[in-house]
Amino acid sequence: MRFLLTALLALLFATATVDAAEPPAYIGRHTSTPEDRRAIEQVVADFQTALKTKDIKLLSSLMLNSDIPFSSPASPQNIKKIREGFDTTATGIRAGGYYDFARFIRESKVPVEERFYNVKITQDKNVAWVMFDYEFVEDGKVYNYGIETWQMMQDLEGKWKIASVWWSTNLMPQQ
Repeated sequence: MRFLLTALLALLFATATVDAAEPPAYIGRHTSTPEDRRAIEQVVADFQTALKTKDIKLLSSLMLNSDIPFSSPASPQNIKKIREGFDTTATGIRAGGYYDFARFIRESKVPVEERFYNVKITQDKNVAWVMFDYEFVEDGKVYNYGIETWQMMQDLEGKWKIASVWWSTNLMPQQ
């Protein structure tokens, strides 16, 4: 038995090193400037400000356009329930996207904000990814939380714009 365990461990470690090949030297080398980084960070800050102040024009100015993918996809279990219940072609992505979100922010009767934590920005030339943990707060109470990711790009004028927004949703327990 001891021999079998030793042989299995040796095999496991031997195959692990085969899969862990050294990447080529150019992998992980991204073209990024301090100016671009600051501009992307400003978009992040402006997004939070737009929500807190309900400034929908500011929010809109951060988007590439109002038709970008903007959703918290439903889980496979919820998609199955929807398909069984009433929509046989449901994909788990709501149709309203950015427009519904902006309308919700504008029409909310209580203060709304989104708090970001562990913000990570990866940029390579005219494309960037922003990923962070978030809390969505309504009337001073955390409503939901999760991870959020944005794909960004520079537009014709060189301004950084949000091209897609995807997030997970974890509801807070009822208090």
